[in-house]
Amino acid sequence: MHFKTIFKSLKNKDMLKRVLIILGIIVAYRFLAQIPVPMGDASTFREAVANLLEKSDFSSFLNLISGGGLASFSIILVGLSPYITGSIIIQLLTKAIPSLEELSNDGESGRRKINQWTRMLTIPLAIIQSIAYIFILYQSTISANIASEFTPTFGDWALSITAMTTGSILLMWMGELITEQGIGNGISMMIFASIISQLPNTLAQLGAELFNTSDGALNLFGLEIPVNPTIFWIVLGFAVALIIVIYILVKLNEAQRIITINYAKRVHGNSSYGGIKSILPIKMIAAGVIPVIFATAFLSLPALIGQVISSVNPGNEFGETLVSIFSAPSANNFATMYPNGITGQWFVYPAFYFCLVFMFTYFYTSIIFNTKEIADNLQKQGGFIEGVRPGITTANYLSKVVNRLNLFGALALGLIAMLPFITDYIFILTIGYPIGLSISGTGLLIVVTVALENLRSIDSRALMITYDDFSDEFKD
Repeated sequence: MHFKTIFKSLKNKDMLKRVLIILGIIVAYRFLAQIPVPMGDASTFREAVANLLEKSDFSSFLNLISGGGLASFSIILVGLSPYITGSIIIQLLTKAIPSLEELSNDGESGRRKINQWTRMLTIPLAIIQSIAYIFILYQSTISANIASEFTPTFGDWALSITAMTTGSILLMWMGELITEQGIGNGISMMIFASIISQLPNTLAQLGAELFNTSDGALNLFGLEIPVNPTIFWIVLGFAVALIIVIYILVKLNEAQRIITINYAKRVHGNSSYGGIKSILPIKMIAAGVIPVIFATAFLSLPALIGQVISSVNPGNEFGETLVSIFSAPSANNFATMYPNGITGQWFVYPAFYFCLVFMFTYFYTSIIFNTKEIADNLQKQGGFIEGVRPGITTANYLSKVVNRLNLFGALALGLIAMLPFITDYIFILTIGYPIGLSISGTGLLIVVTVALENLRSIDSRALMITYDDFSDEFKD
């Protein structure tokens, strides 16, 4: 990264304007997270959300990508989940329906139509999810006797659902506005901001526990340090593990296979063209963080359906089974779901999660890396891979290389996603229960991947803006 060039590019009005627009959108997004849904007393529903999150982790992904919107019962409660679900559906249909696949390969105009259909599909999905979550939360308040005096009217339902749907569409629009600035993907950046926004609260809670010396202070080399000794060693071990995981994530994200492309020499009159070499980098994890997001969103739907069924018909066996199977095992629900210790069901969710991450890695890579299109473009430009015939042979060769990289990339992504479950399992075997300080592989992967992609985008634009300065220096 050329950090000196990036800071220099901020002197450019256009670059500074783009950065300020992105920061302004993120600030507006955080303000939206504080606006409550107009449905009775907001504090009542926040209490219902807290009770619901303690019982089940089915909405943890939703709370993650909405920046705590679920926990605060804000109008962005549904968050980007409808848009992500709509993208999954449209991309699955693109692979299943030949006419849609042909449209997706029809350049920029085809992609614009598909993006428009994704936006249109987002609206009904946002409405459905808004109805489901409001209904679940209201039923939770009734079952917990939190709001026995409040009975919402049809107007209350309509207003709250409209507000939540509008909040979801606003987030989608804001994400696309960020993308238009040409500095990274807007949706990824919104999710990144959501995760980062929850760090101060986490650090504050951890700091309160660390400096709580009611059980004694840390005695280190004869010096008494005013920190809790147990929490200190846990935090230290957690910090070391965090640094190691971040280092591995950066290495995995940057790993790539370099393929040399040769261009045939052409003679036109007295001038010659070509005869040069170029490179085609293929990343080991070309799909980035998208497979993890897709897999988590996909797994949250059965638990949501199960929760709706249980709210409509309390004690329904099918609904309770869906919630129990598709709820991620964690420290919050371990005591209630596994009172007699770990069982075979504990491994069901991690197994589904790993398989979905693995499959979505192959699926999404096949969408963003079209080997046939790349081979055709190389052939038109007179490029070829040494020892490989142009055309379909080149496409087959690239497919073989991508599939090999995908195998290791999918396994790496799957193992990263399994980090919370692996650490929980280790503590269950050693002390009998998870301690709730698992390394969040999903959160770390999103933060590291998006940060690197955004830095790369900013670096590219900064180099383009300061190109004339480099040219003048070279001439001098």
